[in-house]
Amino acid sequence: MKSHALRVIAIAALASSLIVAGCRPVLAHARVSAPAGGSPAGAVLAQAAPAPAAPVANAPAPDKPIGLPRVRDYEANPELRDVYFDFGKAVIRPGDEDVLDANAAWLRANPEYLVLIEGHCDNRGPTGSKNEFNMTLGERRAQAAMNHLVAKGVHPSRITVLSYGEERPLCAEDSEQCWRQNRRSRFLVKPAPAGRDTPRRASGR
Repeated sequence: MKSHALRVIAIAALASSLIVAGCRPVLAHARVSAPAGGSPAGAVLAQAAPAPAAPVANAPAPDKPIGLPRVRDYEANPELRDVYFDFGKAVIRPGDEDVLDANAAWLRANPEYLVLIEGHCDNRGPTGSKNEFNMTLGERRAQAAMNHLVAKGVHPSRITVLSYGEERPLCAEDSEQCWRQNRRSRFLVKPAPAGRDTPRRASGR
C-alpha cells in the first residue's frame, strides 16, 4: 500500500512539474510583450476595448461652416450698390428700387457672375433676444433684395443670401447716422466655377 501511495504521489508531482514547465514560455512571452513601465500584456488584453467614436456624417471642414458660403471668394463691385432699410423693417423702400433695378441690369448683362447678398442690422433690438432677432432681420433684408432681383430677371440659382445681423457694422458709433448705414443689404460677386452652366443672358431688358 505504501509503495502504491508513493507511486501516486510521484505521478502527481511529475504531472504538476510538466504543467508548470509548459506554462513558463507563455508567461515569459506575456512579460516580453508588455510595454516598458506598463502593465503586462495579459492585463491589457483583459480590459474591454473602448467603444469606437461614432463617425460624424458629413462633418464640415473648419473653414466651411454649415450653411455659410466661402465669403472670401466674393468681392465688391462698384456697379452693385447697397440698399438701406428703416429701423426694424425688411421692406424695400421706394428710393432703393432704382438701385436694385440697376443691380439686376448689371447681373443680367454679366451672367457669368454669382452674387452674394449680405443682410446687416444696427446694434439695437429686443433686450432678451437681440442677437437672434437681428440675425433673422438681416436674413429677411437679404431675402427681400433677392426677391427683387429675381423679379427683374436674375436667375435665383445665381444668388446666395447670408445674414450677419449686427456683427459686421459699417459704422461703429452709437448714433442715428451710423445706424442708418448699418441697416443694409450688400452685394458681392464672384465668377461662376468652371464647368457650371450659367443662365443665358436675358434679351430685350
